[in-house]
Amino acid sequence: MRAAEIKKGNVVEHEGKVYQIRDIERSSPQGRGGNVTYRFIMYSVPGGQKLDISLRAEDDLKETELTRRAVTYSYKDGDAYVFMDSEDYTQYTLDASAIGDDAGYIVDGIEGCYVQLIDDAPVALQLPQSVVLEVVDTAPEMKGATATKRPKPAKLSTGIEILVPEYITTGEKITVNTTTGEFSGRA
Repeated sequence: MRAAEIKKGNVVEHEGKVYQIRDIERSSPQGRGGNVTYRFIMYSVPGGQKLDISLRAEDDLKETELTRRAVTYSYKDGDAYVFMDSEDYTQYTLDASAIGDDAGYIVDGIEGCYVQLIDDAPVALQLPQSVVLEVVDTAPEMKGATATKRPKPAKLSTGIEILVPEYITTGEKITVNTTTGEFSGRA
């Protein structure tokens, strides 16, 4: 498939590895005879290693068939995470290495997850845009604090730490953006 035809979310093979395209920037050179180039920001499946490559419009990338299955999180088995297919109840096990930093967003009852399969083998997890996590430890709001909203660190129920606004207290449930890892509101 030519670089010009590739869309965000496509899964491609590059130098023997499989990647999912997260972002594409198109640049047109000024002047005559210049080639349009495409910059692909992609992440390896599995592993989530970032790779930036630039290709000309006519360059080829091989598209790979990736199946997505809606799943619910079942349980953690040692270092592995077990998910169940929402339709046919097949169990998929993903190692901690395949999940990487996303492990900090996996909680009981999480919805909107997908397991990505290549040749029926689970290779990666796709998280929902945001998840609800509980604040288990954060400093109390300072009385008489100035109007400037300074964020403070908060430890969440999964063990990750993020910055939250000063008014958030221990025990509150908050929404966290899984792409940026940032606080996005009270739940």
